Amino acid sequence: MVRVPNPLQALLTVIGRLLARLGLISGPRANETVELAWPRIVTGIARMSKSAADVAMVGVALGPAAIAGVGFAGPYWGIAFSIGGGLAAGTIALVSQRYGARRFDQAGQAIRSSAVLVIVVTIPVSVAFWTYPTALISVLTNDPAPLEYGADYLQLVALGVPFAALNLIGSRALIGADDAWTPMVLRGTGAVANIALNAVFIFGLGLGVVGAAVGTVLSNVFVTVGIAVGLANGRLPGVGEFPITVAATGRYLDLATFKDLITIGTPVIGRNSVWTVARFPALAFVGLFGQTTVAAYIITRRIWGLMNTPGWGFGLAASSLVGQELGRDDEETAEAFGREITIFSVATYGVAAVIVLAFAPQIVRLFVGSSTDVSIPIAVAMVYASAFAIIPQGVSSAIAGALDATGDTRWPFYSRVVGMFGVSIPLIYLGATTALGVWGIYLSFFGETLVPAVINYYRFATGKWKKISRGYRPEPVTSTD
Repeated sequence: MVRVPNPLQALLTVIGRLLARLGLISGPRANETVELAWPRIVTGIARMSKSAADVAMVGVALGPAAIAGVGFAGPYWGIAFSIGGGLAAGTIALVSQRYGARRFDQAGQAIRSSAVLVIVVTIPVSVAFWTYPTALISVLTNDPAPLEYGADYLQLVALGVPFAALNLIGSRALIGADDAWTPMVLRGTGAVANIALNAVFIFGLGLGVVGAAVGTVLSNVFVTVGIAVGLANGRLPGVGEFPITVAATGRYLDLATFKDLITIGTPVIGRNSVWTVARFPALAFVGLFGQTTVAAYIITRRIWGLMNTPGWGFGLAASSLVGQELGRDDEETAEAFGREITIFSVATYGVAAVIVLAFAPQIVRLFVGSSTDVSIPIAVAMVYASAFAIIPQGVSSAIAGALDATGDTRWPFYSRVVGMFGVSIPLIYLGATTALGVWGIYLSFFGETLVPAVINYYRFATGKWKKISRGYRPEPVTSTD
């Protein structure tokens, strides 16, 4: 497939060159970072646009109650990404280090074992969502309309949970092998297909939230099949060559690999689950403000997801590049990559925040069917606050990615726990129950990002991750191999 220049890649290149001229980062390392980061950011934009489209389409078709219902189902659907993303952190750590050491056979073993592990873990989750959707949504609301919409959405989307998790394993494996382009093509195409299917099912067939769920499931199946076929054959028609080939007939059950994946991935699952779990009390406390504020908050979180897409790219670029340097036993360059990618990430988040600040009212109106909807001014104010608060996320995302590559995954987990449950959630509750009011929600965004940024950067600066990473590195290929 021919790779054509694109505006995002050009923008990142400009930002990187400006930072290099200021002496803040290395030009060559900036170029390597851009090559890995921009496709992943595009994937993030596509997938977050899909998530936003779910909310916007059901909002236009059915109103704020449907927005709230899909929003209440969101934390449960997020469990798939918490599990898949956590285990995929182990995948990218093992694959990137083995790719850097040119141990390609060991990389294949890591991918196969990751797939087995994620299937075993996610199938029970899928069964629970299918079987008890109403009971699960009722944990968050007893409002009849959002409860019904949320349960309908959750039951159908449950079928896509294992596929969503497998997609993360496959995409992280490819990024660990220095290929962010292929996951972007496959997952981005899947997201676009999802939006198109939503339009057909929601508006064309009148299926409402059920149509949004069906579109999500089908698109995830499509991407999973594409990645699996490509890895097994070493290429995929219409996409091109894959950087690694994984023998489908190889061994899947390897206790040593399972141990490494679980040791690295469990804290990341915990870190990812912090936000997933935190959404339950967050939505419950926001619900105390009323359905209109809930709708505004959910809209803001969808826009937040789009602003947060640079973290997808820079975090995974850090994981891949830091991991590859560690695979070569070059700790000095690994440290330089981690530090410079963080600077690059913060600058890019700043650009994204400025864009959203400039067009916040227009963006919010895309989610509602009427320009006079009372949720619009509330959502616009929340978006303004979140645009400022998102910038420290550039630090925490990039550093977390670098630490993931080293196997030092506990501190990013701790930092998110403290930020969410120690600061962000209490602020929302105080806003709902005291004169602080909606300012509690505004300030909660800052608690969510500033605390992890400080803690993660402190941990990276200590350098203790270097010793930890030595326990996961493979032996490099020698001339006699």
